[in-house]
Amino acid sequence: MHQRSSVTELAEHLRRDLDRYSPGGKLPSSRELVERFHVSPVTVSRALAQLAAEGLVVTRPGAGAFRARPRATEAPAGDTSWQEVALSADGAAELVPRTVDASGVTVSLAAPPPGVLEFNGGYPHPSLQPERAMAAALARAGRRPGAWGRPPLEGLPELREWFARGIGGAVTAAEVLIAAGGQSALATALRALAQPGAPVLVESPTYPGMLALARAAGLRPVPVPVDPDGVRPDLLADAFRASGARVFVCQPLFQNPTGAVLAPDRRAEVLRIAREAGAFVVEDDFVRRLVHADSGPLPRPLAADDPDGVVVHVGSLTKATSPSFRVSALAARGPVLERLRAIQVVDSFFVPRPLQEAALELVGSPAWPRHLRALSAELKDRRDAMTAALALHLPELALPHVPSGGYHLWLRLPEGADESALTAAGLRAGVALTPGRPYFSAEPPAPHLRLSFAAVAGTGEITEGVRRLRAACDEVF
Repeated sequence: MHQRSSVTELAEHLRRDLDRYSPGGKLPSSRELVERFHVSPVTVSRALAQLAAEGLVVTRPGAGAFRARPRATEAPAGDTSWQEVALSADGAAELVPRTVDASGVTVSLAAPPPGVLEFNGGYPHPSLQPERAMAAALARAGRRPGAWGRPPLEGLPELREWFARGIGGAVTAAEVLIAAGGQSALATALRALAQPGAPVLVESPTYPGMLALARAAGLRPVPVPVDPDGVRPDLLADAFRASGARVFVCQPLFQNPTGAVLAPDRRAEVLRIAREAGAFVVEDDFVRRLVHADSGPLPRPLAADDPDGVVVHVGSLTKATSPSFRVSALAARGPVLERLRAIQVVDSFFVPRPLQEAALELVGSPAWPRHLRALSAELKDRRDAMTAALALHLPELALPHVPSGGYHLWLRLPEGADESALTAAGLRAGVALTPGRPYFSAEPPAPHLRLSFAAVAGTGEITEGVRRLRAACDEVF
């Protein structure tokens, strides 16, 4: 049995047994629990830690675990209704209120109910994560001299150099800042490049988390349509002229959600259009390490072909490792680099040094290339399993593009289909879905659905998930 489920089951057993002990009473020793439930000492330790976090038990080093005493009666809740006025009054003078809608982000972060297959997940399943390699890297990192000291504000030089080499071109370590995950890096970039109330050009459709970041910063997203070859340069030029924007955010490689790759003849055109507009291009290179085994050579990041400092590049290790391995890079050239650095320092000081040291240990180990090869092969198999199941069971759902990288498919639903109704029907059928509406900053041209093939346990669950989706479609269409 997977260790996570063992921990959950043991914690539930102990939770049910707590009534057998008086407040302050001692629970069985760890050794007794290991023998009784046939689990490892680590599982016992984690289960007790879970109950301690819930306030149900108290652990005392050397003495054991004890049932917690009841908490004192809590004071009645206060009246927080005044906050509605406080949070909205200062937005009256803003061109774009800084409201925060995280629903488009949480749909890919929240775990579905038990028994529901996760077609809405934004991260690879634990079986696709290099858990042993990360654990070993973290252990080695903790033993490095100075590992628990304060790191350079810009990040460890060796890690900055590693990211710079990965970007390529003339990018140097001096032009790289280490950030706490891609979302944090994007937030820093938007704050550095655009003032509240300003327009920001975005691909349409695009990543809901980026739209949420823009709106939280008081920016106004302006959509630029994407086709199978990426953003359309003619419409990008029109959008710059019409809006006066000075920032364009894009994902040139395996775009989320369409999976499109910016065509070779459009790459230089996008940079030229932005340069003539006096604008920056924020390149979100979020999924480069999730390439599929049948993909050809990948194009270089836009930043590698940008001598003029037009591109602010964001790259991350998170998607290829774990949701909790939040290490990323911001790369930029020219005066904007200092502004990015200043905002990041003010927001978070620095990325914890042990995590940076662990990243260096991980990417420098023989396990890293092995993991990437295995991940590449597995993602291809999962993509093929999902496309085959969809063609067999749901031919009426249009799949305009099958990507050779990333972790999801973008489907067009029949005209007039109700995304919300289908999502609800999916949950009733036992599969969690991601509706397409949150991916559009304006009115969507048609109903869509994004299906992740990376967050489930394997191809068997993919086939079963599509079967459940068929049942949901039969209920709604």
